[in-house]
Amino acid sequence: MRILVTGGCGYIGSTTARLLAQSGHDVVVVDDLSEGHRGAWDGALEILDLRDLAAVQAFAVNHKVDGIVHFAARAYVGESVSEPLRYWRSNLVPVLNLCDCFPGVPFVFSSTCATYGEPPLARLDESLPLAPVNPYGATKAAAERLLSDRSDADQGKFLALRYFNAAGAEAGGQHGEHHTPENHLLPRAILSALNLLDEEFQVFGTDWETADGTCIRDYVHVSDLAEAHVLALDHLFDDKPSTVLNLGTGRGYSVLEILHAVEDCTSQ
Repeated sequence: MRILVTGGCGYIGSTTARLLAQSGHDVVVVDDLSEGHRGAWDGALEILDLRDLAAVQAFAVNHKVDGIVHFAARAYVGESVSEPLRYWRSNLVPVLNLCDCFPGVPFVFSSTCATYGEPPLARLDESLPLAPVNPYGATKAAAERLLSDRSDADQGKFLALRYFNAAGAEAGGQHGEHHTPENHLLPRAILSALNLLDEEFQVFGTDWETADGTCIRDYVHVSDLAEAHVLALDHLFDDKPSTVLNLGTGRGYSVLEILHAVEDCTSQ
């Protein structure tokens, strides 16, 4: 199959694009490099602003694809609160343009657990109502609704994957997480342990109702996330119904547990 991967120069996007190529698919990667890094993807790249409908239309004329895996988005919660219009434009308009220009093409959507908001539950499942509390989560929820409406109109099936926290690097270490600035716990902890962090490492919140008082999150390895996207495409190519799935391990780890694990690894 010929698969379009948007945001294929990003952390999860590039990992998935490589796995798709290794699985025998013909992969077409597009990215505007506003967040991604050219070195993250080893193959050919089309630089494309997915917010530009005319540009996406021209691209679609020259690139017939069998499936879409859409990662391209902005993903910083705090930034979404201070720049909501930027997030609505960046996270929803590309989905609308892709649906417009690739009618009927199965669509795997990179979503987020932020669509649930902050329900007072230890575990989140797909039956919960969506109640995002920030523009980032709201834009992802809106994109899911758009894809659901498209599917209900028999104009293309979709599978939305709501992740928790991505972590890790590909086997061999050639590719991993690389953000500027780096806001994620695990790489910041490693940089701090190696004395490579430009600022003091801080833990925010030590009075949570947990065993050690720090927040608990579910961390999923990036290679597992990539495999889930490949399986999601297989699901749609097998003509199975549109759906939404959470991606997690089902086992949470506290901030201090992560820090102790990093300390153990870097002190050896």
